[in-house]
Amino acid sequence: MTLRMDGQPADLLLSNPQRLLIVRLNTISDTMTGLPVLMALRTRYPSAEIAWLVEDKSAALLYGHIALDRLIIAKRGWLKSLEEVRLIRKRLQAFSPDVTIDLQSQFKSAFAAWLSGSRIRIGFGGSDGREGSRWLNNIRVHADETHVVDRNLQLLHAIGICGCSIDFDLPECETDRITVARIRRELNLEGNFAVLNVGSNWESKRWRTERFTELSKYLHEQWNLPSLVVGGSLEERDIAYRIATDSYGAAHLAPMMTLPELAAMCRRATLFVGSDTGPLHVAATVGTPCVGLFGPTQGSRTGPYGSGHRVVQLRTPGDPDFKPRDASREWMDAIQLEHVTMACDEILAAILARAEGQSVAFPANDDMDPVIHRIGA
Repeated sequence: MTLRMDGQPADLLLSNPQRLLIVRLNTISDTMTGLPVLMALRTRYPSAEIAWLVEDKSAALLYGHIALDRLIIAKRGWLKSLEEVRLIRKRLQAFSPDVTIDLQSQFKSAFAAWLSGSRIRIGFGGSDGREGSRWLNNIRVHADETHVVDRNLQLLHAIGICGCSIDFDLPECETDRITVARIRRELNLEGNFAVLNVGSNWESKRWRTERFTELSKYLHEQWNLPSLVVGGSLEERDIAYRIATDSYGAAHLAPMMTLPELAAMCRRATLFVGSDTGPLHVAATVGTPCVGLFGPTQGSRTGPYGSGHRVVQLRTPGDPDFKPRDASREWMDAIQLEHVTMACDEILAAILARAEGQSVAFPANDDMDPVIHRIGA
């Protein structure tokens, strides 16, 4: 592996930083895939003070993280308000980081790193350094790994952190444990169950409602596994209600939950199935085996990280217009029920075999149906 950096590596400029700032502002999934960077920084610099600048949508998932000393929260759309920019600048400069790690590498994240007054600002170079961030970050790493988790960790090469283990360590509080226990008790889900996430901000990422319904029936009939159907927006909850209603008792509608409560629920689930959205990455982060359904985005790049998961994708990175927000639903529609049930069967069979004390190894990608892939180490 060859990794190129623009600018002098920060480990030559600063051997023992006292304050480190991670900048990863938006989306739940990006917050989750950034957690290994936080853990690696804490391992390397146990006495340093580490802060994270995040927008309010994802902040709740970072509260109480054992590796984080300070959480700096920006309102969504903060860059459009001079008053909010001044407030963020004041908070960042009060922290006064020695080094910033810009995991987002867009203009607003690089601008925030620059506002902090940090002398060493590390971000992505090349095509990953977007919207002028290459002009604001003064050490730019040209990442060559495939998955976003591994690419994020490559930014740390600039401060001499290489070959670190992959840890997430998402926190869980007692209140969330109590809430989830109550929900499971009320829905009679105190045994094994699956979580089905039906929503997505992109219409092009949504799998057909009737196929989720059929999947819930299959899991119940073949594996005696009831499903909990979750959705965040009013539209998603309407879809989830229809799935639960049409499943003849195989699926249950989840009540509204906070992000930490959803994480706690996923932690107790046997299986998670959903498209490329925040809840999929939350479930993977807490160690729940996941089946990720991918259409217009690359499963090899943003799929659930780890060997216990499966990504179902018929599209390949060589196809044109791989990641348009306004793409048609043709690639999600191409994912048939049997593609997903096969992935679920593999995961559940492996879980059952381990419970019976058998040695289990997932087959290599080359030995499997080409639409099913294993992501990560």
